[in-house]
Amino acid sequence: MITIVSAGLFTTVQDAGRWGFQAYGVPVAGAMDRYAYNLANILAGNPPGTACLEMTVTGDTIRFETDAYIAICGADMQPALDGKAAATWSAFPVTAGSTLSCGYAVRGCRTYLAVRGGIDVPVVLGSRSTYTRAAIGGLEGRKLKVGDKLAIGNSGPSDSRPLHLPGEYKPAAVSGEITLRVLPGPQQDHFTMAGIETLFSSPYTITDEADRMGCRLEGLKIEHADKADIVSDALPQGAIQVPGHGMPIIMMADRQTTGGYTKIGTVIGPDLALLAQAKPGDTVRLKRCSDEEAVAVLRKERELYEAASAWRASALSREQGPVRRFTMTVNGQSYDIEVREV
Repeated sequence: MITIVSAGLFTTVQDAGRWGFQAYGVPVAGAMDRYAYNLANILAGNPPGTACLEMTVTGDTIRFETDAYIAICGADMQPALDGKAAATWSAFPVTAGSTLSCGYAVRGCRTYLAVRGGIDVPVVLGSRSTYTRAAIGGLEGRKLKVGDKLAIGNSGPSDSRPLHLPGEYKPAAVSGEITLRVLPGPQQDHFTMAGIETLFSSPYTITDEADRMGCRLEGLKIEHADKADIVSDALPQGAIQVPGHGMPIIMMADRQTTGGYTKIGTVIGPDLALLAQAKPGDTVRLKRCSDEEAVAVLRKERELYEAASAWRASALSREQGPVRRFTMTVNGQSYDIEVREV
């Protein structure tokens, strides 16, 4: 069991999403940054699709009522365990009574907290993901608040060894500008050549209207060849809708299942993790992508999951070396340092 001591800006329970019900108008939802979400589960020793906490912009303070093994991946929310700094992209044991505090995201936007065994909330239509607009999934279909208690799934014995993910598995930190690869279509012919050129040559700024449903961009107007409206059709994650005002909207995890605006292209899945970690005011550049490149990037992402799982198994199988502890003082602030050979 864990208890929310102080609530972050927008923290929800998320898993791999609610697939199979879009024909009935039920959005997929699920983790916004699937890479950080999957790596958190891998580090925690959870099977794919296990429910985690997704914290946005500002994290929570969480008290662990039982011993647990946790992993933190994604944005750097300056996590601290019982007041001592903890690293992101790492996993470590916590004891009953311990408190994990997360603050403002100094790099990135969303942090994933995985607990060995998973967050045990009811399964709704095959998923534990929270979809707040319909108040389904997660904990009562809403974001978490102070005093909420969440059960931890039964996982058997937890690992006790801290793990720090090697650098090759960590994505580059988002630093104000990102480039997203785009597959053109399916209504590309509804735009002028100048409009398409504008999309791929002009920078766009993420507006304040960016959430789990969609990310509105602002910049040069994209010119339609005719009207902007179409008969509503399927709306995949990453679809770039362009309404009549000419400003693109990139659809995210909580998108509706159909849409009636023309779609000039679709951001490829692996690059949506970059957008999930960007904040309002950041710059987005869009780059044309071929089918072959999109497949290669997806294959690379899956290979990283497999390699990270193999790395974790290898790290846990190695004998631990001696532990050295010392205190370091930087700018008047003292830090307790622990170095362990693994």
